[in-house]
Amino acid sequence: MNKGFNFKYKVPKTIAEIGCNHKGDFEIAKELIDLAKECKADYAKFQKRNNKELLSKDQYEAPHPNPANSYGETYGAHREYLEFSVEQHAELKKYCEKIGVGYATSVWDVTSAKEIISLKPDYIKVPSACNNYFDLLKVLRDEYKGQVHISFGMTNHKEEVEIVSFFEETDQAKNRLVIYDCTSGYPVPFEDICMLEINRIYETFGDRVAEIGFSGHHLGIAVDIAAYTLGGMWIERHFTKDRTWKGTDHAASLEPTGMKKLVRDLHAAYKSLTYKPTEILPIEEVQRNKLKFRN
Repeated sequence: MNKGFNFKYKVPKTIAEIGCNHKGDFEIAKELIDLAKECKADYAKFQKRNNKELLSKDQYEAPHPNPANSYGETYGAHREYLEFSVEQHAELKKYCEKIGVGYATSVWDVTSAKEIISLKPDYIKVPSACNNYFDLLKVLRDEYKGQVHISFGMTNHKEEVEIVSFFEETDQAKNRLVIYDCTSGYPVPFEDICMLEINRIYETFGDRVAEIGFSGHHLGIAVDIAAYTLGGMWIERHFTKDRTWKGTDHAASLEPTGMKKLVRDLHAAYKSLTYKPTEILPIEEVQRNKLKFRN
């Protein structure tokens, strides 16, 4: 258990971060929701951007930095190709509710935040890239009632304090704010995950926010159990049907087999993280009577 802060283990919440891995195809998006449900993930999560608000004219009209992954002649065209309307997001949320999996979305700008707020999801996520965009944070803090989840990738300690303090100004942090340990890279080598940052985040913010999570961009599922054991009660991983698909996030995503095993292993860890209620468990009594050395 985390040395710097006492917490009670809760059933882990697993987020299948579909993001833009649907390749702009609405039917693939729904198929990925189905697969997330089959994997027993708690949430299927998407992204919402207003690209002309988010990008400068030069950024919008520039070529994609990796043309092999581009869905348009410019970066703006690429981003628009991958974007769903708020009406489509409403349909995705309805579909999630129909099959019994949670719907969530990351928002990158004020317009997108207002649009997704209108859908009243359980929570809205702010990606690491936008966590210092205080106009966006203000909308989520003041105009939305659900949880606000924020990743701390590529964020220094001073910025972390500013973010949490901003929600504390209106007494919103303790009950509504969930912060995530994260290293922003695609994929992240194991030595750069720096998992013990979860300890530091607990020591600094554990009694100031609702919960703490872990957003991973690494390969495989070996270290996610460590994140949960250290106190990451929300485990978010990118999710795709095929890691070889065109796009920048697929390589750092889990396929259904990996996600299914991750959910299974997290729940096994949850069951195991207890103390013995008696010095000798009932399951041990037979073995003790049979095998224990007697003086």
